Amino acid sequence: MNRLYYGDNLGVLREHIPTESVDLIYLDPPFNSKRDYNLLFKSPKGVESAAQIEAFEDTWHWNEQAEREFDDLLHQSNTDVAEMMKAIRGFLGENDVMAYLTMMASRLIELYRVLKPTDSLYLHCDPTASHYLKIVLDAVFGKENYKAEIVWKRHNARSTEKNWPHIHDTIFYYTKTDAFVFYPTRIKADEAKMPHTLITGVDGKKYQTYELTGAGVTKEGETGKSWRNFNPSQMGRHWGNGFAQMEEWDAAGLIHWPKDGGFPRRKDAEPFDPSLRTVIVGDFWSDIDRINQAAKERLGYDTQKPLALLERLITASSNEGDVVLDPFCGCGTAVHAAQNLRRRWIGIDITHLAISLIEKRLNDAYKKQAKFEVIGTPRDLDAAIDLADRDKYQFQWWAVSLVNAQPFQGKKKGADTGIDGLKFFRDLDRKEVHKIVISVKGGATLKADDVRALNHVREREKADVALLVSLAEPTAGMRKDAAAAGLYSSPNGKKFPRVQLLTIEGLLSGKERAEHPDYDPDLNFKKAGQEHTAHQADLL
Repeated sequence: MNRLYYGDNLGVLREHIPTESVDLIYLDPPFNSKRDYNLLFKSPKGVESAAQIEAFEDTWHWNEQAEREFDDLLHQSNTDVAEMMKAIRGFLGENDVMAYLTMMASRLIELYRVLKPTDSLYLHCDPTASHYLKIVLDAVFGKENYKAEIVWKRHNARSTEKNWPHIHDTIFYYTKTDAFVFYPTRIKADEAKMPHTLITGVDGKKYQTYELTGAGVTKEGETGKSWRNFNPSQMGRHWGNGFAQMEEWDAAGLIHWPKDGGFPRRKDAEPFDPSLRTVIVGDFWSDIDRINQAAKERLGYDTQKPLALLERLITASSNEGDVVLDPFCGCGTAVHAAQNLRRRWIGIDITHLAISLIEKRLNDAYKKQAKFEVIGTPRDLDAAIDLADRDKYQFQWWAVSLVNAQPFQGKKKGADTGIDGLKFFRDLDRKEVHKIVISVKGGATLKADDVRALNHVREREKADVALLVSLAEPTAGMRKDAAAAGLYSSPNGKKFPRVQLLTIEGLLSGKERAEHPDYDPDLNFKKAGQEHTAHQADLL
């Protein structure tokens, strides 16, 4: 079963992922830990963008947690990592970068543990800390298991006053041993760049040619001797085939004799077709563009990577049925690509917002045919109460997702607006955009005036409907206050309460749901395009 975990990936790795159970790891860890989820949500025309959500604060500061993780690193079994981290701390001191590297070292040790001996890890980063990350990777995996530094050219240069424009990311490629899975990737060649080995045949068409000799002198047999007065040993080479084969090729017109008297070359029987030419992909990738504003797959996530990038990595270093792990899965591109390529997958993220968005992305792309289990998200009332006690923001984001709404404002400082979520809908006429405001209450009890206050917010915001989502059961007085707010009348003849009281328990059980017209179900979220499963051979 594919699995999507909510939680700190260090804890998830230690508690849920067995040793040597993963075939391929891709990670794109944040350094500047703020992630803006706002663009994932759609704001209908004429409605101001309100879902200004930053799911992270500046997490990587040197504090007690960083000191504890650093101490753990000094006492784990990989002494190379311990010595390297002490040396880096001696150079950097206690600062944000050191806190980040400590966090990464702890997790890379666990990622090394869960990786199978025959498999690989790709770490995607930018120049902010890439040089330090490579040193940490060398300590964890062994410098002999470093395989490549892939440079991905993301976009063209923009003008800057005092620096070279930054246009690339770095992807470090490491394996656990020398016995690893790897399939070279070929792509269509640039037709404008013709091979220098082309010749013009007697028919005026272009033909590809190849060396008839190989490196090194052969002292035994005819391949080291002269053929047609050409002696390859004079150039430190030998014939690649026997004389009979070369005579046969010559008789068939498949030997090219240069007019300048140079060594003969074998030529193709068919003319050169530049549209069919392919080349091996190296460690500089300029053929995969970043996701532009108009791309169909663009969900708006600030650091979203193109599916083609992840599909190339996954295809090169795994087989169908293998397990792909992304411990910082963000908006879910890696798990989406793994699903496309018939791999099993594990995704981990530390925010409920990311988890709920990935669920929606996969369900949109596969019409709920992608089978996966979500672990760590509350499935009953006790788990919801526990989440509310531990992190009120995560609880709010999760509760808002139960009614398919957008979170509002997140952890932004400022006055409480009384709004934790927004939702938009169109009615039967499908012209006007209607607004729903959501308030989430995570306490054990509700205040007597909570419903009246929410209705005031609804009126202030000119919203047609308001939802109160709570852990506690509303009282009879609150239900009376909600009923007093009146009804929204739809042109379809139905009427809906303007203030609706929903409980977490009722939403989880399916006994309760938000009631409103819904003639434009894709109004609130950017929708992933429907996928058709790819095959390994299509990408090699």
